[in-house]
Amino acid sequence: MQKAAAIPNSSTGLIKDMDLLVESYPKVALTVDCVIFGFEDNKLKVLLIRSDIDMYKDEWSLLGDFAKESESLEEAAYRVLRQRTGMQNVYLDQVHTFSNPNRHPGGRVITVAYCSLLNIRHHQLQITDNELHWHNVNDLDSMAFDHLEILTKCYSWLQKRIQEHPLGFNLLPEKFSLRELQNLYEAILNVELDRRNFRKKFFSMDFLIDTGELEEDVKHRPGKLYQFNFEKYEKNKRKWVGIDF
Repeated sequence: MQKAAAIPNSSTGLIKDMDLLVESYPKVALTVDCVIFGFEDNKLKVLLIRSDIDMYKDEWSLLGDFAKESESLEEAAYRVLRQRTGMQNVYLDQVHTFSNPNRHPGGRVITVAYCSLLNIRHHQLQITDNELHWHNVNDLDSMAFDHLEILTKCYSWLQKRIQEHPLGFNLLPEKFSLRELQNLYEAILNVELDRRNFRKKFFSMDFLIDTGELEEDVKHRPGKLYQFNFEKYEKNKRKWVGIDF
C-alpha cells in the first residue's frame, strides 16, 4: 500500500513545497480582447485598430492586451478599453475563451473575449491612436491573429443575445418608430424581416407604449412614435425569452 505524502510540520517546509509546485506549473500567457459593437446610421459596426506587429502590418485588430499579474481578466478588459479609447461607463460581457495552441505567433497565448454593444453617438472616442475607428462588420474578411474568428463568435453571441434581451432599445432614441426598430434588428441580425410579422411579434409582447406622437422631418409617411416599457419588461421578462424573428 502506497504511503501518503508527509505533511510538512513547519512553515518553512510548506513554503519550499509551494515554491516547487509553482515552478512545476506550465507558464501560459493570458490576454483579453474587447469586441466593441456600435450602431449608427442603420449599420452595425465594430471598433478596430491597426496591428502594431510586423507580420500583421496593415491588418486590422481588436482592442487587446496581456493581463497583468495583479489584475483579474475583467479588470484587464476594462483597462484595455479605457486606455485604447478613453471611453468610460461601457459595460462588458465575457463571451468566450480562445485557446488554440497556434493562435499567436509568440507562443501559447489564451485569450478571453469581452463584448459590448453601444450607441456610437453617445460614446465619443477620446483616443484614436493606431487609426482607431469604427468599421462596418459585414465589410471585414481578414484580420490580424485569429481576430476574425473572435469577431465572428462574438457577432453570433450578439445576434442570440438581442433576441433574448431588449438590448437594442438602448440604441434607439427615447421615442422611436417601428421602422427604426426594424432597421435596428435587421442590421444586427443581418436579415430582411417581414414588416407585418415583425410588428405583430412586438405588439404581442405588449412592451411598447404608444406616445400618440408622429415622426417629424422625414421623407416618408410619418410613423407613430413609441417608447419601450422597461418597468413592465422587468416584471414580465419571460415574455421575451425565446423570441425568434
